[in-house]
Amino acid sequence: MADYYDVLGISRGATQEEIKKAYRKCALQHHPDRNPGDPEAEKRFKEISEAYEVLGDAKKREMYDRYGESAFAGAAGGGMHPGGGFASMEDALRTFMGAFGGESIFEDMFGGGGFAGGDFVSRQKGASKRVSVGVSFLEAMNGVDREMTIALYDLCPSCNGRRSASSQGIRRCQRCGGSGQIFEQRGFFSMSMSCPQCHGEGQTIVDPCRECHGDGRVKVKRKVHFHIPAGIDSGMRLKLSGYGDAGYGGAPPGDLFVYIQVESHEFFAREGNDLVLELPISIVEASLGCKKEIPSFSQKSSKLQIPPGTQSGKVFRVKGEGFPNLQGGGKGDLLIHVLVETPTNLTSRQKELLELFSQEEIVENFPQRKSFLDRLKGFFSAHV
Repeated sequence: MADYYDVLGISRGATQEEIKKAYRKCALQHHPDRNPGDPEAEKRFKEISEAYEVLGDAKKREMYDRYGESAFAGAAGGGMHPGGGFASMEDALRTFMGAFGGESIFEDMFGGGGFAGGDFVSRQKGASKRVSVGVSFLEAMNGVDREMTIALYDLCPSCNGRRSASSQGIRRCQRCGGSGQIFEQRGFFSMSMSCPQCHGEGQTIVDPCRECHGDGRVKVKRKVHFHIPAGIDSGMRLKLSGYGDAGYGGAPPGDLFVYIQVESHEFFAREGNDLVLELPISIVEASLGCKKEIPSFSQKSSKLQIPPGTQSGKVFRVKGEGFPNLQGGGKGDLLIHVLVETPTNLTSRQKELLELFSQEEIVENFPQRKSFLDRLKGFFSAHV
């Protein structure tokens, strides 16, 4: 067997990047799809892939540099014969795909699985769950602990997710040899696909578990305790890691996503972290000024001084009386929107008094109206 460094045409001091670059160049040159019907090219392709399988791995390379090919003479793992050399063209192509696609692409092609001692292990993360939880306005402000019961798939207690009633009930798939995938010739490349016989699992169950019927999981009900933090708002979600369905093949379970819906309040609305309160007052109260009692979460009630001449739409701000910031940094404010209400259903006496008041009006009583009339005169003058 030729020296691995000579096979790739590199020096013994080559870097890992140089090794990979040399392998890619040689592998493309001798790929079977570029040399159909050429047994020498196929042999050369296997030798190149074998050399890269060793030199492309830092630990294997160190062993090779110390002991040569004898370091792998007794090793059957990693796709190599006990005496060295790849077991099949599929192993060489697998190395080729790994060098060109990267490990993440390789895992995606095999459905998130991996190889353990040469056997394909079907691993699939469990499905995540979604639930909606309603909380009151006050609970959203202060935070609250909740408990709920959810239905999910958990590992079967009888087989512990193995799916088989016994270890003898699991057989290596004869179609793919336990790899979980087969290769097909598609143009220039040999592409892989999930084995149709074992559906990519690399194994078949001949003695299924009686309790889970070979699924590896059973449906259970579980109580979940969680905390809803102060300051949460409608549409936000909490992620409870690991509270979804159990995974397959030792993969992690899914997650539980809790979507929050905050109930409306009879007095308050919410704008970000600010509380909003609409406060209706009469024309007389707005004109003369008054002191109004307003609701508050920090205390039963508080007093707000309305100064004389307050206009409708005026906003009074009370610092620190809003919702807590979820990221920390204090609370929002309480915003009091004043609405000056025009009276309706007037009595004869009320109408009479208002008419008397109107006779006493002067332009200085209504600065906004005076400003508008002055601007209106200018507008008409400019368009005459």
